[in-house]
Parts: sequence; C-alpha cells; structure tokens
Amino acid sequence: MAKENNSMAELKSQHNFRSFNQHEAAECPRSLSLEGLLCRLKAIEAKKDDKFANILNAVGEFGTFQRRLVALTFIPSILSAFFLFADIFVFTPQKPYCNTSWILAVGPNLSEAEQMNLTLPRESNGSFLTCLMYVPVDWDLNSIIQFGLNHTDTCQDGWIYPEVKKRSLINEFDLVCGREANTRIVQIMFLAGFLTGSLIFGFISDKLGRYPTILLSLLGLIIFGFGTAFVSNFHQYLFFRFGVSQAVIGYVISSVSLATEWLVGVHRAHAIILEQSFFAVGAMFLTGLAHSLPHWRLLYLVGGAPVFFLISYIWILPESPRWLMMKGKLNEAKQVLCYAADVNKKTIPLNLLDKLQLPRKVTSSSILDFRNDRHLRKVTSVMCSVGFAVGYNCHTLSFRIRELGVNIYFTQVIPRLMELPARLCCIFLLEQFKRKRSLSLTLFQGTLMCFLSLILPSELKFLSVLIIVLGGFILVASVTVFLIYTAELLPTVLRTTGLGLVFLAWAAGYILSLMISSQGIPILPIFLCCISSIMALTLCSKLPETQDHLLPESLEHFLPLTRTRNEDMLNEDISRDDVTEEVAKNTILNTMMMNMDRDVLSNLPSQSREEEIDRRTEGQAPR
Repeated sequence: MAKENNSMAELKSQHNFRSFNQHEAAECPRSLSLEGLLCRLKAIEAKKDDKFANILNAVGEFGTFQRRLVALTFIPSILSAFFLFADIFVFTPQKPYCNTSWILAVGPNLSEAEQMNLTLPRESNGSFLTCLMYVPVDWDLNSIIQFGLNHTDTCQDGWIYPEVKKRSLINEFDLVCGREANTRIVQIMFLAGFLTGSLIFGFISDKLGRYPTILLSLLGLIIFGFGTAFVSNFHQYLFFRFGVSQAVIGYVISSVSLATEWLVGVHRAHAIILEQSFFAVGAMFLTGLAHSLPHWRLLYLVGGAPVFFLISYIWILPESPRWLMMKGKLNEAKQVLCYAADVNKKTIPLNLLDKLQLPRKVTSSSILDFRNDRHLRKVTSVMCSVGFAVGYNCHTLSFRIRELGVNIYFTQVIPRLMELPARLCCIFLLEQFKRKRSLSLTLFQGTLMCFLSLILPSELKFLSVLIIVLGGFILVASVTVFLIYTAELLPTVLRTTGLGLVFLAWAAGYILSLMISSQGIPILPIFLCCISSIMALTLCSKLPETQDHLLPESLEHFLPLTRTRNEDMLNEDISRDDVTEEVAKNTILNTMMMNMDRDVLSNLPSQSREEEIDRRTEGQAPR
C-alpha cells in the first residue's frame, strides 16, 4: 500500500511538468524514437558550435563574392556542353558516291551529272548505288556512251558528295562504305575519357584542391576543345575527344564541389541549378551555331573562341575554405574568408575568426575509405545504383528518338528548350519535397516514361516522340537533384572522389545502353530499365535527408543511413525550422516521463491500474 501511495505521489509531481510542456510535445507528434531526438539535439548543438557556419554567416550568405562565384561557372558550363555534344553535328549522315574522275581523261567536258550517269550503276528505283562503280576501261567516250559499262567494283579513288552542302567529318575523312564503324569508335573514346577523367580528376581535386583542378580542366578545354579544329586526321580527332571528355567531367565534379562548400542553405542548391541551366544554354548555342556554319572546323573555331577568357580564372577563382581546413591549412582558409568578407563589404569579428580551429586530427583520406568505412561504402553504393539507373534511362531515350528517324535539329532543339525549365523547376521541387523525395519522385516518373517509350510501337511516332520529350524533361530534373543530393551526402575530404565514382556508374549505364541498343532485342532494354530503376528506388529510401543539415566535413561527421521508416519520418518532422533546441529537450523529457509512467503503472495492481487509466482518460489529475 505504501508503494502505491509513493507511486501516485510521483505521478502527481510529474503531471504539472507534462502539462507545461504539452504544446512543445505536440510540435513533434511522431517522436517515436528517443535516439532520433537525441541525434537531433546533437545536431542543434553542433550547429551552434559550428564555427565555420558562423563565419560564413558573418561573411554574408549570398553577397557579391558568392554571386560572382556562381557567375564564374556560366561560361565553362556553356563551353562544356558545346564540346560535349559537338559530335552530334559533325557526324551528320552523308550519301557517298564513288569518285570516277578517270572518265574525264576521255571526256573533259562532261558535267558531274553526265559523269555519274556513265560510271555509276543504278538501283531498281533508278537512283545511283553508293559505294559501287563501274570498272574503268580504255575506251573512247563514244564507245562508252554507245555500249555502256557492265562490270562493277568497290570505290577505288575515294568518294564524292554531290548532295552535301556542309563539310563534316564524314566527308572530310571519308567515313563511309564500310568505315562507318569509326563513328562508334568516337563514342567509345569519349566514354573512355569520361571514365578515366571521373576517377583521375576526382582524386586530384581531393588531394590538390578545387582551384588547381578546375584550372587544369579549363586548360583541357582550351587544348582539346578549341584545338579540335586543327586536327589533320581522324586518329587525332579521337585523341582530342578523349582529352575533352576528361576535361568536361573534371570541371563538373570540381565546380559542383566548390559551390557546395562555399554556399549555404538554399543558395547552394540554386547555384548548382543555375550552373546546370547554363549547360542547357550551351547545348542550344551549339545547335544554332551548327545550323548556321557550313564547316565543322568553323564550328569548333567560332564556338570555342570564348574559351580563352577562362585564362583569367587564374586570378579570380577562389579555393574552398572547407577543403583548406580539412587539409590543415588554417592560415590560407582565413585569408580566403577575409577576402570574401572584404568583397562583400563585411567584417569578420576577430573573436569569431580566432575560434576557427583545425580539426582535432587532420587525417589523410584515400579511395580505400570507400571500402573500409561502412557508412561511406553504403551511401556511395546507393548513389552509384541511382546514377547507373539515371544514366541508362537518359541515354536509352536519346537512342530511342534516333531510331524514330526524327530530324537531328529537332531532336536537339526541343529537348534543350525543355531542359532549361526542367532544371529551373527543381527550385520549387526541392522547396516542397526536399532532396530525397524529389529524387525518388523524378526517377520514378522518368522511368515510367522510358518504359512507355520502349513498349509503344514505332507506328505511333507522334505519341512516342511526345513521351520521349516528356521523359527527358523529368530525367533532366532527376539529374539536377541527383547532383545536389550526392554532393551534400559526401564528406568534404572525399567529396570529389565520391562524385567521380558516381559518374563512373553513370558512364556504365551509358555503355550498357549503347551495347543493348545495338543488339536489336526489344525485351532487353525494357527489362533493364525496370530492374535498374526498381533497385535504385528501393536503395534510395535508405538514404538520409540532407536539406537543412550541416555538410559532413570528415568521416567522423558522416551522416549514417536511416534504418527505419519511423526514424525517417521523425527526422523529417523535427528537422523543420520551428523545432528549436528547447522543444527537442522538452520532447525528450516528456518521452522519458511517459516511459516512467508505464513503469509505475505496470507495478500497480490491476484494479488500481484500471481506475488510474479511467481518471486520465476523463482528463482528471492522477491521484
């Protein structure tokens, strides 16, 4: 009996405390995990103690310095897209005919039409055969006209292109009549550069810094991009394409990391979205220029001319202060931050700057950490599977629209015009659904469009093109969200290396799509489209949300995977701006009190327990 009285007294003393905190507890109605609330409280404390975030606020979240940094990404993004997609327009289809200039020795006054009529065989419909010619004979012109020629052979003296108005790589290097496979070699070399560049530049950027890696990438654009206009043979062209693909992926990886590490809050996502939007502008610029210029060398000369402006980046591009801190370069980080504050016409308080300390342990990171660290390995594996699915679906759609025989300029102009609003729509999408849900939503819808485009018959050409364009619109948004999300998930010490591995998986999806498209098995692309996307969506649900969270700097600060749906809902609910430190503490205490109530009630006799529950249900205070 005494034990029951003591228990009731304990419940009565706790009742007022619970009533006082009832409103705060209602702020987190799904607080099902005490561990999750403790993690949130630790995050709030970490945010308060984050000296670097406080300094960035003092520098100015989005002042003149940050706006200039974002603007510096525009021209390289335009040029990267220009050099990346130039192959589409320099390999336009050509109709070759054998060069039969031998007949001019006996008939120098023959027109081109007469020459072809006498020396080229015809098809059943009356058109001239390509890649075949009549064997030259030692007859005079009258005999040739009277008796005609009968014996055919393959072209012996090269080819002519009488119906072609523009000079392309195909008629410059005669990539026709059994040599068409060379165009496939261009794709292979480009992908080889993409694969090696993602690994090499990702590693270099984490070791040497974002600034030197971006400069090295821009140098690659100057040499291998603009220099393509001066190649003298097809093998040189292949080598330059290999180099330019490395430079493009190196710039994308390093510039996204630099923007991620300099900007905070919504400005970080907006900066990456704007950078990717100018990538779409570059593709549209290429389409208009390719339609206007008559020679492929002029295309590279005129379109690549702005690349020389990038030399000025040596003096105006900043290094990432977060990377400098992680590498133990405290003085250099302070100098960069003070310079940024000076450009923004701000002053960093000395006491705040003095609080900026090196990490307790400046550890050397390597690519082996992706195997040794469990959380890093899981997150990278998930993002690689998502990257593979997105890459596969994107390129499957591009191959599909080519199969439909749509005009090359239409296949470039319409998707690029759609690409720009698709990227800008990501601003609204991220504000409403955050990173994780936005990626899952766009990937699911894009996969659905890809699936529909593969199962529709070719006879429904208009509907197929409409679905492909819509699918491209959605997948472009998915790519943008995917890039932002991946950069925020990875720690600063290994951010670009991780991005390189993710782009490696992206290229693997492209290669697989390229291989399957050449097999001619209709069911195979549909099967892989579904399997890769289902796996990516399933694994993506295991990732943590990164919006409104601090960037992980090292492996010690790395965000673990969310393991349960309750904890995922909890993190979403308590990561809102209205969940303050006091609310989190009170919610934790209320949870502890509820646990104590259950323990006390479990010790009461059954009759007393039922009476106590009835009293609480009626809103009365406990006895």
